[in-house]
Amino acid sequence: MPGQGLLGGIMIGLAAAGMLLGAGRIAGVSGMAARASGISGKGTPRIIAVAFVIGLPLGTLLVAAVAGPVETRFPSSILTLLVGGFVVGVGTRMSSGCTSGHGVCGVSRLSPRSLAATATFMLAGIVTVTAMNAWGVTW
Repeated sequence: MPGQGLLGGIMIGLAAAGMLLGAGRIAGVSGMAARASGISGKGTPRIIAVAFVIGLPLGTLLVAAVAGPVETRFPSSILTLLVGGFVVGVGTRMSSGCTSGHGVCGVSRLSPRSLAATATFMLAGIVTVTAMNAWGVTW
């Protein structure tokens, strides 16, 4: 599946470059979601943000229709999902961006803030997965 990962990475990079070159905006999912939902009143024009957010699940459906269903695994506890979502939301607001904004767009521009944010969330993810494996947590 490395080829699929490579193709996905190329597509994400092209989409991010297209957004930056075409609209002059960073293609960060949390910022787009905040703008589309009205939480944030600045940044990308709202209609573009709404189209971006709607395009995420539509793109997934298109890939599933062409390539077949994608295997996913989620925690069985809704509380785990809610707490995880809340923590991620707080983190994206604190760092002024998410993995797509900082990790894809910011790192490619060598933004010091994005480099620090990306290093932080990568380290936190590594520590979390290592701890979960050590404790025998499975999904």
